[in-house]
Amino acid sequence: MPSTDTTPLLLQPAADSPAATWSGDGRVRAVVETVLPVVDGGRFAVKCIAGEAFTVTAHCFTDGHDALRVVLSWRAEGAAQATEVAMEALGNDEWQARFVPPTPGRYRYTVTAWVDAFLSWRRELARRVDPRDIRLAARVGALEIAAAAQRATGKDRAALTAWAQALEAGAQTDTDSDGPAAAAQIAALQELALDEGRAALMARYADRRHACRYPVELPLVADRERARYSTWYELFPRSAGPAPGAHGTLRDVQARLPAIAAMGFDVLYLPPIHPIGRVQRKGKNNALVAAPGDVGSPWAIGAAEGGHKAILPELGTAQDFRALVDAARSAGMELALDIAFQCAPDHPYVQEHPDWFRWRPDGTVQYAENPPKKYQDIYPFHFECDDWEGLWTELKSIFEHWIGEGVRIFRVDNPHTKAFPFWEWVITEIQRSHPDVIFLAEAFTRPKVMHGLAKRGFTQSYTYYTWRNTKEELAEYFTELAHGPGRDYFRPNVWPNTPDILHEHLQGGEPAVFMSRLVLAATLSASYGIYGPAYELMEHLPREPGSEEYLDSEKYQIRHWDLDRPGNLASFIAHVNRIRRDNPALHRNEGLRFLPLDNPALIAYAKRSDDGRNTVVTVVNLDPHHTQSGWVNLAAAWVNGPGAEGDPWQMHDLLSQQRFVWQGDWHFVQLDPHRMPAHVFAVRRRVRREQDFDHFE
Repeated sequence: MPSTDTTPLLLQPAADSPAATWSGDGRVRAVVETVLPVVDGGRFAVKCIAGEAFTVTAHCFTDGHDALRVVLSWRAEGAAQATEVAMEALGNDEWQARFVPPTPGRYRYTVTAWVDAFLSWRRELARRVDPRDIRLAARVGALEIAAAAQRATGKDRAALTAWAQALEAGAQTDTDSDGPAAAAQIAALQELALDEGRAALMARYADRRHACRYPVELPLVADRERARYSTWYELFPRSAGPAPGAHGTLRDVQARLPAIAAMGFDVLYLPPIHPIGRVQRKGKNNALVAAPGDVGSPWAIGAAEGGHKAILPELGTAQDFRALVDAARSAGMELALDIAFQCAPDHPYVQEHPDWFRWRPDGTVQYAENPPKKYQDIYPFHFECDDWEGLWTELKSIFEHWIGEGVRIFRVDNPHTKAFPFWEWVITEIQRSHPDVIFLAEAFTRPKVMHGLAKRGFTQSYTYYTWRNTKEELAEYFTELAHGPGRDYFRPNVWPNTPDILHEHLQGGEPAVFMSRLVLAATLSASYGIYGPAYELMEHLPREPGSEEYLDSEKYQIRHWDLDRPGNLASFIAHVNRIRRDNPALHRNEGLRFLPLDNPALIAYAKRSDDGRNTVVTVVNLDPHHTQSGWVNLAAAWVNGPGAEGDPWQMHDLLSQQRFVWQGDWHFVQLDPHRMPAHVFAVRRRVRREQDFDHFE
């Protein structure tokens, strides 16, 4: 007896049917295999600069010989509508497109590809020569165009419909002749079918029913330009006083702004400016017991006067701080503030929120340690406490407080000793409301930890530069920073010294070392900083042999600096920073390449701007005692381009203002460290020849 069930038999796929084992639509033939750049498969955001073109590459292909169309789509995070950009085929199944994030903020991007029947038809039609094939192909195209017309509206629908009808009519006309009239008819039909303007209209209504979309909308953070290029100067406000022994103030710092700006710095970074704890206060040179009058460490935050949202009364008032922020901005600088999430024993948090700290069986709080170093004056937060949400919220409010006071750059102390999920959350939350805020991670720790912090949102990161001194070490490390996998999210900020680090390389006090390390920092990295006035005054005495701590460190006492001390490097630093400012090649890291040079005591490298119009070549003598010379390879073809290898070019040393004409591939260099330990050359290409004189620009 026949079944009366009218349900289609294939409504539920048979166990052995393709639909039962293939979860997608088998008619989707395009493949989007890879989208770059990407960080950990899209788990973390790639970083770029707002207002600059961001390049996306995709690996896309299909079976057979049909034409593929690929588009990049991007949108601001939270926006419903995405913008599409057609991707260009580069060859080898690679596609590329660019878009410009207009403002700082968070974005998403992905790639879609599909087999485009119209493009495939158009490409094949252009190659056909047989009149019958062309007429038949025209009718096939007419069907594709008519289908697109149904997807269009208004004038576009009418134009596509008319085009389809014209192709169909032209294909039906047959003179049954091989004469000139027939050839002209076929040529006209082919011209109509391949019309570029109509093809562009057709592209707007492509059949994307079987498109393949990359399954992840990849995250992107667009920062402002200072995230990519910045020049930092650190000073302790309490040491800015005009007379020995006087406690400096924020107003004293304001008085120093013109001199700091004249040296070419655009970020003035202050260590913590909060009240300093009195309990367990450290004395001079990190003595365990403070003497009367000792001022303690600014990183031991909190006392009866307040905590992380208060200002040490000796420094001034909130009004003084706001005036300093405004004055720095007027001088072309920004103020960066140190954020150290830790407390002195007498910080109000210890009494108000004892559960935010780790208590020991004897009733005391576990102070901070980094064996063999001990920080008895500092209590770390306990990020596994039961009230972790309250702790997170309060720490976020510290950033918000100082943002309200005008700060947009934060240097974060030891972020690797705080919970990683907290940083990912707080940076995301802050930047959603304030996308112009920059975070610098002060984390001298293991590479994967440093990179983990950068992935979780830190805008810039301290580096190992201080401990990279040989030619091999420098070339390997900065090649990794500029071209390694971290280039899409890890932005280096290099420092030859910090209040914590006086490298043994500087402890000899040779001016050539201080000058060469500054030139290396300023030209290898788009962002760098110095701890001053210690650097320009070439402070070099360690606390004891084998130590990287400064003798009489400002971390524990007030210092009075003689800024006019003979031999100081202020004018040299200003000159180097002017070179940085005037040469766009030095504003980026990705254009870096190291040059072959036959003397290990000399290092040479080049940087070129994105538009190719600015190239800077730096040569540094790493030996502070002896003149060194060698032959550097700067290939003529790389400088002048194909076909112009024989042309000379000019090397303008921006440090000494000397000019040299180079030609060919190998060039002699010589540097006396007692005169100048480095060349910073601007490459000037020849533009014309007139009256037997070369002209360069």
